[in-house]
Formats: sequence, structure tokens, C-alpha cells
Amino acid sequence: MQITWQGWALLSAVFAALTALFAKIGVDELAPSYATLIRTGVILLIVAGIWAASGAPASNPFQSDPLEAGRVIGALVLSGAATGLSWLCYFQALKLGDASRVAPLDKLSVVFVAVLAAIFLGERLDVKGWAGVGLIAAGAVLIAVRR
Repeated sequence: MQITWQGWALLSAVFAALTALFAKIGVDELAPSYATLIRTGVILLIVAGIWAASGAPASNPFQSDPLEAGRVIGALVLSGAATGLSWLCYFQALKLGDASRVAPLDKLSVVFVAVLAAIFLGERLDVKGWAGVGLIAAGAVLIAVRR
């Protein structure tokens, strides 16, 4: 059975939900930076194991156009830096707040992706798409704001 991109995205959402629950439990007694370090080590081991088991060769981006290789490597380095900073901020938020409020506010990333993808990648949403983005934003804020 071939999993579609929608299936993978839903699996990602399920694992992200579990991440919030387990992280909230784990960060209670640890500094958020130390908790992030442990999480990152586990991720490194899992992904390295999956890559090794897949038999996929490591590609050398420097065999192609050096300018393109630099763009690819630079984008991945920036993505890794953004991921690390996101995780550190997320764990700090979980240490200070309720998981049921932190996670929805963190999902404002969906809104930011839609806006930034439109600006920098030229991706376009129709009116229904932008309405959905607006509803996500409104929902995240409504859940996160205390009464």
C-alpha cells in the first residue's frame, strides 16, 4: 500500500500530538535545552537507523553545479537551525504552559508557512484556502488565550 502525502501529513500530526504530551511530561524536571538535547539525540539515532536500513546511498551535492549545491546545503542548514530553535522555544513554552494551549499556538506555523510560501515560493491559495488559514489562526488564538 502506497501512503499519499495526505496520509504522511496525518501521521505527522498524530506524532506531533504525542510529542507535545510526552514532552510536557519530560520537561517538568529538566531544563528545556537539556530536554531538547535528549530528544535530538533520539531523533538522530532513529533517522540514522532508518537511512541505514533503507540502503539509500548518500548523495554528494557537490558533484553538481557548485552554486546549486551551496543553495541546497545552505537551505538544509537553515532548516536545521530553525528546527532546533523551534524545539527549544517549544520546550520552554511547555515548561511554562499547558500542553493543550501551547500546541495550538505552535500550530500558527501553518499560518506562517502559508504566508511565507506565498511570498517566497510563489505558492497560491484560493479564497477557500485563505479562509482555512484564517480559521486556523483564529482557532489557535481562541484556544491559547485565557479567559
